[in-house]
Amino acid sequence: MASPAHSSHVWVGSETGILKGINLQKKQATNFKLGDVTLSRCEAVTAMCWGDAFESEIFVGCLDGSVRLFSTEKGKFTESRDCHGGEGPFCGLAMLNGSLVTCVASGLLKVWQDASSENQVEIQVGPGVCRMRQNPEHPHRVATGGKENCLKVWDLHQPEEPIFRAKNVRNDWLDLRVPVWDRDMQFLPGSEKIVTCTGHHQVRLYDPSSPQRRPVLEATFGEYPLTALSLTPGANSVVVGSSRGDVAVIDLRQGRLVKCLKGFAGSVRAIQCHPVLPLVASCGLDRFLRVHNLQHKRLEHKVYLKSRLNCLLLASQEKWEEEALDPSADLQNEVKKEEEEEEDDIWNSMEVVAAKRKAEPQPASDVGSEKTTKEKALKTKKKIKKAES
Repeated sequence: MASPAHSSHVWVGSETGILKGINLQKKQATNFKLGDVTLSRCEAVTAMCWGDAFESEIFVGCLDGSVRLFSTEKGKFTESRDCHGGEGPFCGLAMLNGSLVTCVASGLLKVWQDASSENQVEIQVGPGVCRMRQNPEHPHRVATGGKENCLKVWDLHQPEEPIFRAKNVRNDWLDLRVPVWDRDMQFLPGSEKIVTCTGHHQVRLYDPSSPQRRPVLEATFGEYPLTALSLTPGANSVVVGSSRGDVAVIDLRQGRLVKCLKGFAGSVRAIQCHPVLPLVASCGLDRFLRVHNLQHKRLEHKVYLKSRLNCLLLASQEKWEEEALDPSADLQNEVKKEEEEEEDDIWNSMEVVAAKRKAEPQPASDVGSEKTTKEKALKTKKKIKKAES
């Protein structure tokens, strides 16, 4: 029988320090905790990342400075590592050549290599960091940004200076400086472009390959801070969520609003689109995990998870909705199907016997009338014989 961890489609980290694996087909959530330690908000999960390309491991960054390794195959935590350094919660986790990369809110970005390694990488990316993101196509490059901390792109092989440093937009119509507050960012596949969302409800697109350090495209959505984003399959648009629970799809080619997704009731903390399927998963402070269909704007799944949620990982298998999650159930279904086929063959091989049709009983009124007619005929016949004699 498949374990709950192996059959989970979405992984969610909560403010109480629990890792939750959700099976969307069964609408069930399984809690995983390291040891028998009581729940505590000081162990809140603030960042997560896959440990390998096969999605068999998950690194979970907690508020107490520890990073825990969870095995989806074994269904349990197998390791815990103390990654204290800097101050504040983890703003991002990543893997680089088997080494863990962490970044905290105070701005310390560190590559946790072996103790025997001579070149330990530590970078001060600036205070007030809100998010660190890794480039999937070039894992040695990461982007950082935060409050009054403009977007920067770092090469971990040459960490002395950022390879790209964004420039703030021009002053507004009152000639006042526009505040900087990058909340989330993501690299566009197949290019060097980066999309960001800000705490001032803006979506911006940067192109480090161009000489311009300011955004090459900017769009606004709503009136509340944007807290999370994710690129849609095809990377032509981005899904953004706000602190009020507004979620929308923004076109990155024209900078216009495409559609809004409904059903939210609290601040959105994490959003992730499926790399192939038109699905987007989101979670936040209203304690619900939601999966929407991007084509029809339909809410496909909604699961209540009891505690406030900070981050999520969506499994990337392409046919996860059609896949049977329990091998024993598959075997039972196959056996049942074979038995039904054998039974059908037996019935089909039997000869068809025509049933004799029973004579329908006559109504009582008809029987009585027939009897009366016969009696009258006999009386008439007797009278004729007397007359002849």
